[in-house]
Amino acid sequence: MLLDDQKTTARSWFESLRDRICAEFEAIEREAGSDATFDYLPWNRTDPSGEAGGGGVRGLMKGKVFEKVGVNVSTVHGQLEGDFAKTIHGADSDPSFFATGISLVAHMTNPHVPAVHMNTRHLVTTKSWFGGGADLNPPLPYDEDTAEFHAELKAACDRHDPEHYPRFKQWADEYFYIPHRKTHRGVGGIFYDHLEGDWGANFAFTQDVGRAFLDVFPRIVRRRMEMDFTEADRARQLEWRGRYAEFNLVYDRGTLFGLKTGGNIDAILMSLPPLATWS
Repeated sequence: MLLDDQKTTARSWFESLRDRICAEFEAIEREAGSDATFDYLPWNRTDPSGEAGGGGVRGLMKGKVFEKVGVNVSTVHGQLEGDFAKTIHGADSDPSFFATGISLVAHMTNPHVPAVHMNTRHLVTTKSWFGGGADLNPPLPYDEDTAEFHAELKAACDRHDPEHYPRFKQWADEYFYIPHRKTHRGVGGIFYDHLEGDWGANFAFTQDVGRAFLDVFPRIVRRRMEMDFTEADRARQLEWRGRYAEFNLVYDRGTLFGLKTGGNIDAILMSLPPLATWS
């Protein structure tokens, strides 16, 4: 497959995955008696060169079950600037880049329902690769939910390479860690990056990660969304949202990439919770 065809194929997949996820989340809102829907805001960027640099669509919903959920798809291109280019795989000798992907963060109303993050992407510099992952962030963890989330991701990994899950789980454990708090931001998942070589195989794996998320997370939401909760439960949720915000603002590479490439600020920071507390 030619490079331009690969870019178009990847973009189309991320957009179709967004549509399926948003439809499922809206269906959950209907089950809860809510008419909440996603609002979609298109945005465009200008490359530092002055040329058009692509853009994306920010999808945002605030409902009864999903206190705040963002599902973004962006497709951007242009030139990476200065020292930042040296930090991007394959861009140290040529700052030209192309990136397309989906990014999702859901903050839930009920503290028994875990917050979640999922992101998959395709980047092209002088190299071409996929990256992404998903991780579960429950204020009140349930072993059943954690096991089911990991089992679904492991099954997706095992269909492609038995070494994927142990490697990518460990990578997530190391990546989604808050050093200044000496704690993980959740119960983990998988994280992978710079997956290059066989484009078709890597794309198929990235698709399976998206499908696994779409299969498992709505099941967990439906299991917990009608549970009773206390003020203490809510306080715990807001405290852990603060940890989530700290990670995304201090350590998250996706946040930095979006800001450094001139992305839409609201889309980049949609990962931040609507309410949080710090003691």
